[in-house]
Amino acid sequence: MIRSRPRSAAQYGAAVAAALLVLAGCSSGAAGPRNTSTEVTSTSAPPPDPLTWSECGNNLECATLKVPQEYDEPDGAQIQLAVMRHRATDPDHRIGSLIFNPGGPGVPATETLRNLPKTAGTPGAFSSQVLAKFDIIAMDPRGVGGSQAVRCLTDKQRAGAAGTAFNPALPGGKPLPQLLADATTFTDGCVAHQSKKFLASLSTDNVARDIDQVRAALGEDKITYYGLSYGTVVGPMYATLFPHRVRQMVLDAPVDTNLWFDNSLTFLNEVAVASERTLNAWFETCRTEETAVCPFGDGDPQAAFDTLIDTLEAKPLKIAPVKGVTPGGELDGAMALEAARALAGDQNTWPLLTSSLLAAQNGNGAPLHSLWTSVTVSPFPVPTAMFEAHTAVRCADWQTPAGIAAHEAAATKAVAEAKRIGTRAAYSALNCARWPAPNNDRVTKPLTATGAPPALVVGGRLDPVTPHHWAKAMAQTLDSAVLLTREGVGHGSYGTMPCVNAAVDAALVNGTLPADGTVCEKDKPATTRPLASAKG
Repeated sequence: MIRSRPRSAAQYGAAVAAALLVLAGCSSGAAGPRNTSTEVTSTSAPPPDPLTWSECGNNLECATLKVPQEYDEPDGAQIQLAVMRHRATDPDHRIGSLIFNPGGPGVPATETLRNLPKTAGTPGAFSSQVLAKFDIIAMDPRGVGGSQAVRCLTDKQRAGAAGTAFNPALPGGKPLPQLLADATTFTDGCVAHQSKKFLASLSTDNVARDIDQVRAALGEDKITYYGLSYGTVVGPMYATLFPHRVRQMVLDAPVDTNLWFDNSLTFLNEVAVASERTLNAWFETCRTEETAVCPFGDGDPQAAFDTLIDTLEAKPLKIAPVKGVTPGGELDGAMALEAARALAGDQNTWPLLTSSLLAAQNGNGAPLHSLWTSVTVSPFPVPTAMFEAHTAVRCADWQTPAGIAAHEAAATKAVAEAKRIGTRAAYSALNCARWPAPNNDRVTKPLTATGAPPALVVGGRLDPVTPHHWAKAMAQTLDSAVLLTREGVGHGSYGTMPCVNAAVDAALVNGTLPADGTVCEKDKPATTRPLASAKG
């Protein structure tokens, strides 16, 4: 049943937000004061002109839209947003426009739409039914992709960061003085490449306002919305600021928005613990599975894994270059750990993790090295262009302590609670602690979406990035929501199994929601063979 809580949700969210504020302690200047007003204002700009589309791919059209850098200064500096549209394949039965955000933050929505598989099996893949009845709209959020992407490092600095060896035994991968120096280099570079006012404008509330400008430019009275991961921060923000503009909203792999805005260190710790759980699930399956014999570790995969990481860190494997595939290099323990973290987070890639670990154990590091180079979406520092936009957006949103003592305590806690992954999470918020662009008017009220239609919240039981209890928190914080749980390991549920796909399609197309608390079962994962067909 749909839970509607016009007043209790706000009270719950406010209480949680207040408690988390106390836990967060002294905040940095980057956070600015909390918005404690009783009303959240949308601060809209004047209506934009209609979008001018040009063909840019198979059934794809592209356009740009100028929006105010600051909505309380509509005639001031402007930001140019990149927008893409996949036209409804059955225009006679078109329902409207569906805007989606694939997460990150920092993932370009336009690039995702261009490359997104149109068949099931990939999180966020839209069904043929949805593609038939909606124009799918991708907007690169400000500071991301084609919307004036944030730049903080030069090519030389980025290459240097990519080549830097991390020590998996050290919190943060480096001695603390070096981490602090790196944070200074990063934040100084951000200011050198763009203005502080631009950086301060990258908050999620402004992204939501941008979406409403896109809606208006499309000529739509209401939009349908699908958000994945960080997209579940954008969606509730939009529905809180513009509840009367929401037709239907699906939130997949939800973030706890109270943690996101009020306690970045606890947020990062819970991500690390979630990722550790999925690695532990792979260990447990490898150790106990009955239908196949896991060949890694001879019954003790944890010990074999730790030995392999230590061995690779002490003596990295040389990777020969392969023309058109890899420039070569070496595989050390930190790189192997990061690749394993990513592969363990999706039960569909468990057989690949097993074979790659076995190869490295036998002296062939190429598979793990190749996988490491492909890991570009991570909650922890990975030297990619996306990470620069990722950091800038979260620093505009987060309340991050400036004092180093809070980060040291959080690092100790992360390592204690996530034995293997915690070192990669430690000190991940230092850039935000040193952030040079204070955002003094960010929206931090609980995102209750009061007045919007009931939302479908979809959470995975073992999600490596957004733990299941965040989905529960999202469903409770929203004024009206239904929670659907997907069993199994993976980040994102829509597009991966028939039961979830049917529920999401029904919500998006018909506005029909499943019973609150519905659970979608999934085949048990295996470490040596692909999954059989998932249960509907």
